[in-house]
Amino acid sequence: MRATVMYQAGDVRVETVPDSTLRHPTDALVRITAACICGSDLHPYHSMSAADGPARMGHELIGVVEEVGADVATLRKGDLVVSPFAISDNVCVLCRENLQTSCLHHEAAFWDGIPDEGGQAEAVRVPLADGTLVKLPVAADSALMPSLLTLADVLGTGYHAARMAEIRPGQAVTVIGDGAVGLMAVLSAKRLGAEQIILMGRHQDRTDLGRDFGATAVVAERGEEGIARVRDLTGGLGTHAVLEAVGHMPAYHQALGVVRPGGVISRVGVPQYEEAPIGFGSLFRHNIRLAGGPAPVRASIEELLPDILDGTIEPGRVFDAVTDLDGVPAGYRDMDERRSLKVLIRP
Repeated sequence: MRATVMYQAGDVRVETVPDSTLRHPTDALVRITAACICGSDLHPYHSMSAADGPARMGHELIGVVEEVGADVATLRKGDLVVSPFAISDNVCVLCRENLQTSCLHHEAAFWDGIPDEGGQAEAVRVPLADGTLVKLPVAADSALMPSLLTLADVLGTGYHAARMAEIRPGQAVTVIGDGAVGLMAVLSAKRLGAEQIILMGRHQDRTDLGRDFGATAVVAERGEEGIARVRDLTGGLGTHAVLEAVGHMPAYHQALGVVRPGGVISRVGVPQYEEAPIGFGSLFRHNIRLAGGPAPVRASIEELLPDILDGTIEPGRVFDAVTDLDGVPAGYRDMDERRSLKVLIRP
């Protein structure tokens, strides 16, 4: 079969690799019908050393079940399924608390940490299939496929940012970052009833989509100038919640600058730093909370799915390019150079 392999920073190839096969009785083998490139895939694209490669890529996928292990009880051949970016049994004590990204099962992991598997491929072995995979009530050629694919990561991640911020109707929210996750955070803040949603981003095609998703204002400025602009839009107070969807230190400093006293900073951008100010001069002084983390998207799929099926939301609009596997290396370049927002892959 064919799969995407990253050898080092900037070096992405599509190669023939050994076929994925069942290894454990709790596995399922899935033929992938839709996948995509994630903004977080660009982190290793910038920084991976040759010593850390080659690595199979991709953690967002929809596909058809081709084979199941002897212990798989809820799935059968022919089921169309979506896979979250984290493997989980969905029954341990932490999964029952909707923390599937912290599942206690020894096989639980993020897709990027499972050797010889990845979603940017023709097929994949899914560990803990009963807990991880969710059946979809549509055909594989459904026009809803782009939106359904967002359930694997970006929609659930944006929603996690909003939920962890405990957004309530009438509140003011700042979203930092106009990538796919930031736009999903805008959509999620709107869904939870935020009245004022300020999107900090400088790519007009993306911020225009953010306005469609619910942003009431766009701030293109960064740093102190951007902070001043948000403060101006909020009567000097800042916003009740800041959803940080970038993961770099300047974005965190921006969040500190625009959050309201008593507010919350919710981070879902994968942090590219180890330390951040949290002491008296930053969070402590004004009773500001820090929340967020890897999104347990498995917990939100059943909640968000009906809104996609009935057309209440259309998160699949974040996909602005489509390719087959041969086009994946170019897709990485296009996303890295901001020519594409998010690339859909149809193997």
